[in-house]
Amino acid sequence: QVQLVESGGGLVQAGGSLRLSCEASGRTFSNYAMAWFRQAPGKEREFVARISWSGSSTSYADSVKGRFTISRDNAKNTLLLQMNSLSPEDTSIYYCNVRILGTNYWGQGTQVTVSS
Repeated sequence: QVQLVESGGGLVQAGGSLRLSCEASGRTFSNYAMAWFRQAPGKEREFVARISWSGSSTSYADSVKGRFTISRDNAKNTLLLQMNSLSPEDTSIYYCNVRILGTNYWGQGTQVTVSS
């Protein structure tokens, strides 16, 4: 059974940094690309960043490019998101995602709140 557990969220002032983690279990996750999404109150879930199975290729939403860095440690089945220069517009619940054989799997999310 695929399980994704996010952590690392919290309250931070504008301009600050946070590092999110996602611990994955139930599969050999090194076979799959993984991603971060986020959802703010009253808004649809949106793509944040994606990383290839090997970690050699990454992509980012324009809104976070240059501020966020996605990485992974396949030996530890862990996905990371380093978030710098945070702004109130980054306030959301952040979700870890993996798509396996056409099925999307999500964690429970971790709340990030950025105060101005």
